[in-house]
Amino acid sequence: MALDQTSLHQRTSAAGALVALGIVFGDIGTSPLYTISAIAGNRPVDELLAYGALSAVFWTLTFLTTLKYVVITLRADNRGEGGILALYALVRRRARWLVFPAIIGAASLFADGLITPAISVSSAIEGLQILSPEIPTVPLVIGILVALFSVQQFGTEKVGRAFGPIMLAWFLFIGVIGGLQTLHHPEILAALDPRYAIWLITEHPEGFWILGGVFLCTTGAEALYSDLGHCGRGNIRLSWALVKLCVLLSYAGQCAWMLEHIGAPLPARPFYAIVPAPILPLAIAIATVATIIASQALISGSYTLVNEAMQLGLWFRTKVKYPTLIRGQLYIPRINWALMVGCVAVVLYFRNSTHMEAAYGLAITLTMIMTSVLVAQYLRQQGVALPLVGAIVLLFAAIELSFLVSNLAKLLEGGWFTMAVGSSVAAVMYIVFRSKEIRSQLTEMVPLDVFVPVLEQLSRDESIPKFATHLVYLTASSDPRQVEQIAIDSIIRRSPKRANIYWFVNVYTVDEPYRMTYNVEILDRLRRSGPSDVDVVFVRFNLGFRIEPRLNIMFRHVVEEMVRRKEIDIASRYRSLERLNQTGDFRFVIFQRFLSYDNELPPHERLVLNAYYFLSHRLAASAEEYYGLDTSNVVVEKVPLVVMPPRRLPLVREEGPLASSEYPLESTTASNR
Repeated sequence: MALDQTSLHQRTSAAGALVALGIVFGDIGTSPLYTISAIAGNRPVDELLAYGALSAVFWTLTFLTTLKYVVITLRADNRGEGGILALYALVRRRARWLVFPAIIGAASLFADGLITPAISVSSAIEGLQILSPEIPTVPLVIGILVALFSVQQFGTEKVGRAFGPIMLAWFLFIGVIGGLQTLHHPEILAALDPRYAIWLITEHPEGFWILGGVFLCTTGAEALYSDLGHCGRGNIRLSWALVKLCVLLSYAGQCAWMLEHIGAPLPARPFYAIVPAPILPLAIAIATVATIIASQALISGSYTLVNEAMQLGLWFRTKVKYPTLIRGQLYIPRINWALMVGCVAVVLYFRNSTHMEAAYGLAITLTMIMTSVLVAQYLRQQGVALPLVGAIVLLFAAIELSFLVSNLAKLLEGGWFTMAVGSSVAAVMYIVFRSKEIRSQLTEMVPLDVFVPVLEQLSRDESIPKFATHLVYLTASSDPRQVEQIAIDSIIRRSPKRANIYWFVNVYTVDEPYRMTYNVEILDRLRRSGPSDVDVVFVRFNLGFRIEPRLNIMFRHVVEEMVRRKEIDIASRYRSLERLNQTGDFRFVIFQRFLSYDNELPPHERLVLNAYYFLSHRLAASAEEYYGLDTSNVVVEKVPLVVMPPRRLPLVREEGPLASSEYPLESTTASNR
């Protein structure tokens, strides 16, 4: 039985809070490395900038991170799991249009996962240039990122145990360093007055656009919600108290240091400027380790995001691997290497973290706005009064839309990169979602029980060669009373397939994250009693949206359980092998759909379906790979998808003899050569 380490940390405790420090707060915890420099930019320092920056950061962390995510959004857990797609799974039955904020939010979060490791590691490594300006940081950053992505395939079970203590050391370090610097100018704490943030926005030159830099302090809030299932709500809230105190002390220390440099532009990294010179190498080392841990959390979150999207019908089938026994820890090879290439491309294109700041934040703003839309639906679903929901939505909409507009200034400076990535991912998710809708609407279902007598007769017809002892069809129908017409055609019409037991297997994705149950119905026994050498069995697997459908193992479990209960006999029915008591052979039939040329489609639907089949050949794993089936037992049948047959052609038969001088000697379909 798989070890579920996650459950050990669900109860609120000091140990659970320590785990949360290592898993949840890496992104927010490393934001002091670059946020203040992004706020100041190349502007000369003045008192309003120093006070306003700290005030804006404090109230952003209070309203967005604390109030929205820690207090409100963490309540929207799906059987203990969080994240924008887990939230969508909770509310998707309220309205079809909710899929669009889910797609936009998930795609933007994925795009953010491309740039976060690059900017975090670059910000840490660039501290080396304080010691020696000639040190080339780009090769070092790329080397760390390549190593980080390369070890994902082995899992992070052992290394992960050290994440909590390391991040605790990091938070205490930045808190102490920032606190000591604050003691030199304790008056900076007056910036907790929200008026300084308002004055910064309204009175400082380009004050409103400074919000784009302020927003970087809270970019990890969405990841905080996504990691709800790993640590539990209580542990996240408990550890957030320490995290917020430490990061605010770090910001306060940097802003206090700014007061000593009025009129001068800030250095590239004010975070390192407040670190005493003797311990600067230690600061760089621990910052590098902290950013690697933060990047690890974002990478793991990207795997979880894609896996959930697959189970919810928003992404192509992709092979998922489980390198360790810890629940929720998975590895998706294609996504891993795509992220690695993307991160390396970010480093090579932007070269340093200062340039990356221009591309950072814009995409995640969209994710936060989309989360607010879904949270509002969740609150209404929970019976929260409409006026209160409206007030919450207006508050967060005002804040997040302000950040979005200010971040739009980054669009031409580098924000186009993450927006392009996010738009591409969103387009693919929409194509997968819409094509599934079109195909499901046009899938013809027939009552299965009507064909049970036909299947029994076919099974006893020895004039037809036996195809297999057990013939298994994967069906999209979750109802045992009906299956696709193409499945019946495959058995009866296309090429008659005789078997002793006909199985119809459905994988049904439920809104619960980790549910693993199944239902069995033996259809032919509803009409008779007693054993028979012919059976028609329908199996439905009810799997959570975070469970990999490993059908080879799961189906074997079902068969063994049914044999134990003496519901079926799986012995070989071949006469020459019956005395040997051999298990009968199993063959799986999988349908591979393709768009038929005999279609007259609206332009939009033709574009969607053509794009879907074009991308599926390049991005999707095969059905046998995705479902974990033994390819030696799989038969793939190609079936045309006729979405809308063309109108009846005005073709008229002509009466009379064919021989006539009216027609040339050579036909258009054949020639005498």
